Amino acid sequence: MQTNIVTTPFGRRSVTLAQIKGQMLSREIPAGKSVDKWKIYRDICESREALGLRDRALAVLNALLSFYPHAELTSTEKLIVFPSNAQLANRANGIAGSTLRENLAVLVTAGIIHRKDSPNGKRYARKSRDGDIDDAFGFNLAPLLARCEEFAQLAQAAEAERRRMKLAKEQITLCRRDIRKLISAAIEEAVPGPWDYAEAQLVGLIASASKAKTADAASVLAAEMGDLREEVLNLLEGHVFLEESSANGAEIRRHIQNSNTDSITELEPSSGKEQGEKPVLASAETLRRDVLKSFPLGLVLRACPQILDYGPGGAISNWRDLMGAAVVVRSMLGVSPSAYQDACETMGPENAATAIACILERAGHINSAGGYLRDLTRKAARGDFSLGPMLMALARAAGPSTASRAG
Repeated sequence: MQTNIVTTPFGRRSVTLAQIKGQMLSREIPAGKSVDKWKIYRDICESREALGLRDRALAVLNALLSFYPHAELTSTEKLIVFPSNAQLANRANGIAGSTLRENLAVLVTAGIIHRKDSPNGKRYARKSRDGDIDDAFGFNLAPLLARCEEFAQLAQAAEAERRRMKLAKEQITLCRRDIRKLISAAIEEAVPGPWDYAEAQLVGLIASASKAKTADAASVLAAEMGDLREEVLNLLEGHVFLEESSANGAEIRRHIQNSNTDSITELEPSSGKEQGEKPVLASAETLRRDVLKSFPLGLVLRACPQILDYGPGGAISNWRDLMGAAVVVRSMLGVSPSAYQDACETMGPENAATAIACILERAGHINSAGGYLRDLTRKAARGDFSLGPMLMALARAAGPSTASRAG
């Protein structure tokens, strides 16, 4: 190598310990090491953000490399180039002198090149009688050869980061499209649910997309978009499931009525006392419908006035509004979609919404709303639970003051 000592810059330019360390490391390049200079340049371009380089600095580096006569940087060659500022500016797309000096300083600070200044600060080469260069003063390219493996690793990491960013943006785009179209379909089909709330969440996530500048931030946003899409799909799936259950139940009842023409139950309802059995026709759906008839919506709203705050426009005028408000409250209370789905299947969607309204009223006394709802669902499945006592207790506690708001 042509550099055996650490050099300091000419004039008022200072030197840092990091630059001194960089020069020392450049002296330790293994003998015979050789790397294509343009491969190193491409790696630096790929990792420019990690190195803190801007486009103009890369253009200046490109110009410096063009003054090195060989295609490869080799430890056995002299790695100092000494063009004038005018020559550098011409090869760096004609940038201004002040911009050139500024970006040369950026390259030195980043440890991409080192200065080897002459006693008077001029750049030149001292040649022997045979015309060979004995010594030169200018810019030392040895750091490029010394750090070529580091630059390659940084380039690979930058490529992996860009790939993660691309995949996250693709996921965001897909989720955004799916959520938008699913909400539109639900509104067009008049599916009950908090679609205004879901739309507001989507708008908020879209607004935050411009702030996701890194792959990590974009991945977090993609995950949040995925969660919202799953919530919307769960709402639609629950609606479709309930519709199919109702249709299947009606079909089964019609089949029983049409096929069992000689059945005694067609002529006389069972009392439920024969051989200790329950009435055959008292299906879970029939019992659910009978229970709903005994609890008017007005009673539910008088007993649970807090649910009104989550209805459309702060009001609830029908069961659809109540079920939509219950979905919002369910999420707010931390009740999982599966727990609420189980309640809808066991109690019916109206009763499940009523149970959520009751839980909201007693939220200060319940440690786990999700666990409490699952317990009520299990009791309802066994026939050991009725909403009546809970509603009446809450109605008595609410008193007459809420009657005007609920009515």
